[in-house]
Amino acid sequence: MSTPAHARHDDPLADPHDDPLADPHDDPLARERSHLAASRAALRAMREDVEALDIKDVTANWVNAEVLARQIDDRIRALADLSGTPLFFGRLDYLHAPGAEQAEGAGGERFYIGRRHVHDADGDPMVIDWRAPVSQPFYRASRKDPMDVALRRRFGYTGGDLTAYEDEDLSDPADPSDAAPAGRLLQQEIERPRVGPMRDIVATIQPEQDEIVRSGLGGTVCVQGGPGTGKTAVGLHRVAYLLYAHRERLARTGTLVIGPNRSFLHYIEQVLPALGELSVQQATVDDLVARVEVRGTDEAAAATVKGDARMAEVLRRALYSHVTMPGEPVVVVRGSRRWRVPAYELEEIVRELLGRDIRYGAAREALPQRVAHAVLVQMERAGEAPDDRVQDAVARNGAVKAAVKAVWPAVDPARLVLRLLTDAEFLAEHADGLLDGAEQRTILWDRPVRGVKSARWSAADAVLIDEAADLIQRTPSLGHVVLDEAQDLSPMQYRAVGRRCTTGSATVLGDLAQGTTPWATRSWDEALAHLGKRDGVVEELTAGFRVPTDVIAYASRLLPHIAPGLTPVASVRENPGFFEVRTATGAADVVAACAELLRNEGSTGLIAADARVPALAEALAAAGIPYLAPGEETTRETRLTLVPASLAKGLEYDYVVLDEPRAVVDGEPDERTGLRRLYVTLTRAVSGLVIAHTAPLPPQLAG
Repeated sequence: MSTPAHARHDDPLADPHDDPLADPHDDPLARERSHLAASRAALRAMREDVEALDIKDVTANWVNAEVLARQIDDRIRALADLSGTPLFFGRLDYLHAPGAEQAEGAGGERFYIGRRHVHDADGDPMVIDWRAPVSQPFYRASRKDPMDVALRRRFGYTGGDLTAYEDEDLSDPADPSDAAPAGRLLQQEIERPRVGPMRDIVATIQPEQDEIVRSGLGGTVCVQGGPGTGKTAVGLHRVAYLLYAHRERLARTGTLVIGPNRSFLHYIEQVLPALGELSVQQATVDDLVARVEVRGTDEAAAATVKGDARMAEVLRRALYSHVTMPGEPVVVVRGSRRWRVPAYELEEIVRELLGRDIRYGAAREALPQRVAHAVLVQMERAGEAPDDRVQDAVARNGAVKAAVKAVWPAVDPARLVLRLLTDAEFLAEHADGLLDGAEQRTILWDRPVRGVKSARWSAADAVLIDEAADLIQRTPSLGHVVLDEAQDLSPMQYRAVGRRCTTGSATVLGDLAQGTTPWATRSWDEALAHLGKRDGVVEELTAGFRVPTDVIAYASRLLPHIAPGLTPVASVRENPGFFEVRTATGAADVVAACAELLRNEGSTGLIAADARVPALAEALAAAGIPYLAPGEETTRETRLTLVPASLAKGLEYDYVVLDEPRAVVDGEPDERTGLRRLYVTLTRAVSGLVIAHTAPLPPQLAG
């Protein structure tokens, strides 16, 4: 049998792993609190040192001064001591003396593991950043592979106060098993009630999660994870790790987190700042492609066709149809001389540019230089000695510019898409062999429009415009992109994200069972191909840390119908949670269930089909129960959030009341999408779920 971790609170006995010469009546917890106080003081001193910096004499000009001042401000913010956030959460006691090769930095030393590095006045570390190599054994070490660690200690906190610790002895060679259950403090931290935005999981990262977090910058990782497996947290912590390990490179190239909607981004926005990372931008896919104002919506069939990867080739054909072969020569007059480039030579230049893998706009910019070069060749043959200035002048010549305009005209991406969607003949010409007649009719607009500004663009149209814009001019690439809830993206949306990391890497997060769009991802290999990352590695997380056993088991009844072959999540929580299915007579019973759950500590979410939200809002108001909208931060006074089913994805609440599952299913275009939406809503609870229904439950939930 494995020796369980030893939990200690205000234990008057000395810890046997501490100094053996210490007073046996000394209090280990008091010593740890003393180290916490000293570490906080050291962090405060580090911040004060930065605040005291005088840059007046070290900057050459005002631009450098502004840049340096901004960097100093960022450093000051990164060194903030968040009073309710533990400065360190663990401790590692290594086995061997200096010179040991078993672990970097080891030498019988003791390291406190925390959210950021803290050093004393002499530069000696008091807290080690969780991302440092010496911290890795805190997440990976086991009795089977102790990684030179003798003792792993976890700390328990109430608010910002250290109140308990728990030890795990990894040095017993007679007990190589890893069968011991998770420690009590670890389990409590995982199951801690949720009030406010999403928290980091830096104190509870599990070995399989840590492997993903610390994977290298060069490769793309796709994480398939069911509800409660921590995939979003893993993705955010991977960004934090990469910024630590490759800070200079990512400072130049940039990082971006992409979420499904603004509510979700607001929910996760505090995770990275809590880890000291302030430079990561957040956006939705709609934000990325916002070249036109989106004021319209598509029917599901039209959005599906517009989101199909075949549209990329339709756009490419339509764009390059504007290139025509020259029928006339170009005659350039310079002084008393006339230089003539014949039509056949111009055609060779155009065909050579078409054969190269360069953007439409780049080729158009190169064309006048190529024509000018042809003129310079003639000048040299005639005995002249032209230089680059002459070539540039020829490229700007009126005759050359007129020829380029006729042969390779400028194209506006929005106007190109508008013509495809409003001109049936133009669409048919360039969609031939790609889209059938019915698909073409599906995406054609019923009414003509006067122009780009008056068009009622949809979200799918904006993605097409972004694709066209990239065909004309290359989209700048970032160093790393995190794409969360990726299963709902269309192939064209994947391409839009992929354009933002062509020279970088990506972390793709999602759950195929939670795809709730008609074009939802069918496989991660297919998704990675559309993203342009065919060599990406797919990892699967199946251990559920957040959703109670009874809840996930009930929701998993839907998996054979929505994602056959997908591994169900196995809850590893010790607390079984609370689960109940109730027959309701109306909104009053639903409100009563909310009031009942609000008696517990933590947050409560009332999730309902979008169409039923207004009536439930009225019932809550009539009962005098205040509530929030998704994305608004819960407080101790207002802990209920009214959530439309369409916005529930990615959110978590301690307790959930799910109103009328049948209505959730019926609110979607087809049954499979409806059942997937139901799966999402069933798995938002961390501690307890109440299902309230008047209509019969979907038969797929039958045991």
